This record gives sequence, structure tokens and C-alpha cells, in this order.
Amino acid sequence: MKTLGIGVDIVTNKRIKILTKNRLFIKRTFGNNEISLSMNKSNKTNFFAKRFAAKESLVKALGTGFRNNINFKDIEVLNDILGKPYYLKSKKINKIITKLFKIKNYDLFLSISDEKDYSIAFTILQKK
Repeated sequence: MKTLGIGVDIVTNKRIKILTKNRLFIKRTFGNNEISLSMNKSNKTNFFAKRFAAKESLVKALGTGFRNNINFKDIEVLNDILGKPYYLKSKKINKIITKLFKIKNYDLFLSISDEKDYSIAFTILQKK
């Protein structure tokens, strides 16, 4: 497997706490699955902060940032049955990766973590 991109992002949870008080920010930034999952979380700030960092780290791994019609809502972070975070591979993101890297098969690896003041995400994009 060949590594095509890596990305990392860190956010202050206080910043996300302020932003998530605005329902419009949540609707513009997070997908329906993420918003539904947040309902069961006692610490919504850290939940959203980790996902915000993950979205930023993915566009850094792509090397594009939020350009070329990539939006926050295009990227959704979910968890498997054991709690491991993963990116939901949408048609749009799949098309962007296929076009940018001229590949059809790839893996996205994601690690997210948080503490009281900060949340961090690390992404690896690899060709299969």
C-alpha cells in the first residue's frame, strides 16, 4: 500500500463550544448521521470538536483544503460497533479522491482524541 496523503488538525474545544451554540453552524458543518449521534452524547462539545478536526484533517490529507466544492457536510465521521471512528465514504468524496489521485481503491484511516481543552484528528489516505 502506498500512502497518498496524511493530515492532522487540532482544535480548542472552547471555540467549538461557542460555535455549536448556533444551530445553523451545526446544520452547515455536520451531517444528519453526526447530528443524530450527538443526541446520545453527554459531552456534545468534544463530540463535535473531534469531528470538526477530522474533517479538517481529511482535506489536509487530500491536499486541497475546503476548495473545489468540498464542504464540511460532505465529510461524515461515524463509529463502528467497537467505537472506532471512520469516514463515511460518500459518492462526492469518492469521486474527488478518484480524480485527484487517479485511483479506484483506497483506504482512509482516522484517529481522533480529546482532552479537556483540545481535540485532535489524524488521517491517512492509502492506495490499496
